Amino acid sequence: MREIVFDTETTGLSAANGDRIVEIGCIELINRVETGKSFHCYFNPERAMDPAAQAIHGLSDIFLSDKPLFEDKVEDLLDFLDDSPLVAHNARFDFSFLNHELGACGRLHISESRMVDTLVLARARHPGAKHSLDALCSRFGIDRSLRVMHGALLDAQLLAQVYVELTGGRQIGLHLPTESKNNGFIDDTAKMGGDSTRKNAIQRPMRIFEPSAEELECHRAFLKKLTNPLWIDDVAALSSSANMVAIDEDVVAA
Repeated sequence: MREIVFDTETTGLSAANGDRIVEIGCIELINRVETGKSFHCYFNPERAMDPAAQAIHGLSDIFLSDKPLFEDKVEDLLDFLDDSPLVAHNARFDFSFLNHELGACGRLHISESRMVDTLVLARARHPGAKHSLDALCSRFGIDRSLRVMHGALLDAQLLAQVYVELTGGRQIGLHLPTESKNNGFIDDTAKMGGDSTRKNAIQRPMRIFEPSAEELECHRAFLKKLTNPLWIDDVAALSSSANMVAIDEDVVAA
């Protein structure tokens, strides 16, 4: 299954009040594994940057002044997103900005049915804990040492790892052992990346567990010490039942 993990940086907190996307970063996952394919772009918002927002992501008006407009890159972005589910942290925020930009370009909004919110997943899995991206990276042991400031592509890369952990974690090389054709032994070399021709296969003989004569004698001696054990009634009942069956069979035979 193909999924896109994405993050945006903006000029402020409200698309409805005219704030714009200034950066988007997208990471492609196939079956919860990063493929190495990504989409990343800065945009000229054609408006001044809120100083509070700049303090978070470090993107200045001067830096963004020569970047393309969102509408100039919308086709490339939509081609990359395709019809895949879109994963984001606090996804309603990112969706509101993305759909605002798409609407301004005369494009259809992306349905929230495609939205996967890792904030919702984190709150369900770890209620009462901190759910910021930094906190989740710390919880799952994900290296975030490069995250000095917010950046859409880096945050999407970190979120992709968090998303995998939130949905069960990655199992590398998961496979079931197969029986070889030789005597039913398991070929451990294939599992360990060795020669599957069984040259170095580890053949384990069947292990037989039987009590020794001494152990059997100790068991018999122990049973003799028991007074009215609970299973005596059951044994008697089974014996009586067996006798009745034998009598019935004799009658039928006669």
